Amino acid sequence: MQTVDVLVVGAGLAGLHTARLLARRDLNVMVVDRRRSLATGVRTTGIFVRRTLDDFDLPDHLLGPGVRDVLLYPPSRRAPIRLTSDRDEYRVADMAAVYEHARRLAESAGARILLGVRYVGASGGLVRFAGAEPVTARFVVGADGARSRVARDLGLDVNRRFLVGAEIVHPIASGTTSPAFHCVLDPRVAPGYLGWVIDDGRHAHVGVAGYPDAMRPGLRHLLETFAADAPGRAAPAGPVERRGGPIPVGGVLRRLACPAGLLVGDAAGAVSPLTAGGLDPCLRMSELAATVITGYLRTGDQRVLSRYDGGALRSRFRGRLLLRRAFAGIRSPAAAEAAVSALRGRAGRALAAKILFGDGSFPDVHPRSANPAIGHPGR
Repeated sequence: MQTVDVLVVGAGLAGLHTARLLARRDLNVMVVDRRRSLATGVRTTGIFVRRTLDDFDLPDHLLGPGVRDVLLYPPSRRAPIRLTSDRDEYRVADMAAVYEHARRLAESAGARILLGVRYVGASGGLVRFAGAEPVTARFVVGADGARSRVARDLGLDVNRRFLVGAEIVHPIASGTTSPAFHCVLDPRVAPGYLGWVIDDGRHAHVGVAGYPDAMRPGLRHLLETFAADAPGRAAPAGPVERRGGPIPVGGVLRRLACPAGLLVGDAAGAVSPLTAGGLDPCLRMSELAATVITGYLRTGDQRVLSRYDGGALRSRFRGRLLLRRAFAGIRSPAAAEAAVSALRGRAGRALAAKILFGDGSFPDVHPRSANPAIGHPGR
């Protein structure tokens, strides 16, 4: 039976980045994922915010053009509020290619990646799979998504507050769009969140998300309704792909670690409760996780695990959680029209710009690793 220092369950961005950082610290790391290809089962739009672009060395050739304009629409779609930054605020990534890139980097660092292997359970250091022989692991990292099986097996906290989202992605003809992020506040199609249109220069992303209890017509029907006349959408120039999944918006979970393992990414609730963005949080928390895991496995001192403290992070989310509750309360078109109208004034525009262009969507996590870059192949 194989023995590994760390088993990472889930080959998303959080799992692969954590695995790479741990392998670079000379730990024996294995990553398993039930998918047979990282190009399948993509759940995220792939929007990277400026703060991530500034702090991490993302592969430029996998990112679309910079987006500086956000247009915020009321349910009527009339007279959107345009907010313009003097810097590139967003870039949309080809996430299938980003995952493959992260996989190559993790493997180059020494991690072993096994696809088509489904995690079944873990107990007493023994980890069982469907599709592979069991292994003995000193430590297990749950990077297995918003409804984490690893979290339950380790007795850690689990996500309980979700949005559900879906989008269609399709090629667009070159030069048919100008870089912009179109956001529609309309509780008829996206109760508690937004409908959106954004593109990466080659593909358009058109999506909706909201609270499932309020999406009675069904997520697919609401997406089709929105996409029929979504502002800023270019005509499809090729086949349409569908994506979707749950988005945890309850904030970082309190109990994230125990002597047997810890959680990263969506499994940890590492998603901004206000904007529902998860790519920046997953990278930052993966750095802290790698530092904590390395210290714990080298010393055996369980006090090291206390540095991975979800409770401390939650204390910095109070304002965002309050705004999330306010956002969730906008359940009628009239309320949404009023909310957008309130943002038209100077104070409202300043608040909207702070939320959409600010650096505070997710708090920084310390300590940063010695080399935080995602890097490029061979680096």
